[in-house]
Amino acid sequence: MDIEWIKDYMGLVWNQLTSRKKRSWLTLLGIVIGVTAIVSLFLVGSGLENALSAQLDTLGSDTLFISPKGSALSAGLATSTSSLTIDDQDDVDDVIGISMTAGFIYTTGSIEFNDVTRYFLVYGNEEDPEARRLLGESQNYKIDFGRVLEKGDKYKAVLGTDYLDSELFGRALDVGDSFLVNGYEFDVIGFWQPIGSSTDDRTVSIPLETYWEVYGGKDELGLIMAEVSTGQDLEVVSERVSKALRKSRGLEEGKEDFQIQTPQQLAASFSAILSVVSAVLVGIAGISLFVGGVGIMNTMFTAVLQRTREIGVLKAIGAKRAQILWLFLFESALFGLIGGLIGVLIGVSFAKGIEFAFLYGVAPNLFIVDVSYVMLIVIVLGSGLFGGLCGYLPARKAAKANAVESLRYE
Repeated sequence: MDIEWIKDYMGLVWNQLTSRKKRSWLTLLGIVIGVTAIVSLFLVGSGLENALSAQLDTLGSDTLFISPKGSALSAGLATSTSSLTIDDQDDVDDVIGISMTAGFIYTTGSIEFNDVTRYFLVYGNEEDPEARRLLGESQNYKIDFGRVLEKGDKYKAVLGTDYLDSELFGRALDVGDSFLVNGYEFDVIGFWQPIGSSTDDRTVSIPLETYWEVYGGKDELGLIMAEVSTGQDLEVVSERVSKALRKSRGLEEGKEDFQIQTPQQLAASFSAILSVVSAVLVGIAGISLFVGGVGIMNTMFTAVLQRTREIGVLKAIGAKRAQILWLFLFESALFGLIGGLIGVLIGVSFAKGIEFAFLYGVAPNLFIVDVSYVMLIVIVLGSGLFGGLCGYLPARKAAKANAVESLRYE
């Protein structure tokens, strides 16, 4: 096939597409939706993985997270069964290779201020400066203004940054204001810097012992964080901690009611969840793409039927079967190519829009979309190939049409 034939093909194909604009756009729609979904899901998924990796990096690579057995998503949440205690924390503290520990617990509480009651997370945190450092690093909490909780504080609280907005309670809170947590009065002593999520930015941090007084469950902890000494093997120390807790809690190996995780294991857990969600969504996008392919096939069959006389004329003036075949294959491939190109542009724009929203609405450099232009080119070309394959049967039918019968077709 020489270059002149290709130019002629493209001219004929383009004329056909532009002469049936409404049908062409409807045919493109399925491909556009499918490709848009695949591209946006891929980019948003990679952005979420980048954000997750960045957040887990703040935990450090030398920290163990000990929690009641269950989901990593609920670590630290007050539970009614198999809770950890201060005694467990002391046992972990005594393990060789552990330099220090910190514990906390949280649950939902009623927050009342200015005659308005809302329900947000209440954290019970240790006031020890070293424990506070370890907890602050893991949770990314840094004081904005006011002060942090200190030894001797009782009914004092540090609030998330959203409490500085009048939207929550009709009036912004400030240092020195009083409010109620489950009916107990607390004084505001400080505010955390913005974290980037409404859940974190609406937390109430109170002293651990005061938390037990408000909620009960004396000495109960939801999560123990253990900092591993420099030079110690994380896995070896983790096994020592597990052995110590099994002994103190009277448990057999394999029947633990607690779990110990490293930052790498936490990352793997979250990545597995993201992978499952992404696989389901990509499957849905694949169905949309399949529907788009069926649309191309249907349009091409209709085009063959409507252009029967044209096919007869082309054959009468010497067009060969292969040339007719290529003519219709070009047309269906162009549907896929244009649909893929539009879908890629929309998908990238959507992902970049989310990145922009995170940049100015949540936190800078948290959600970063890495666009691989090689991947996008492959998707566009693959979409064109997919369109050509979907148009093969109609093109084959056109190529096999009888010239005389086609000329007589009404």
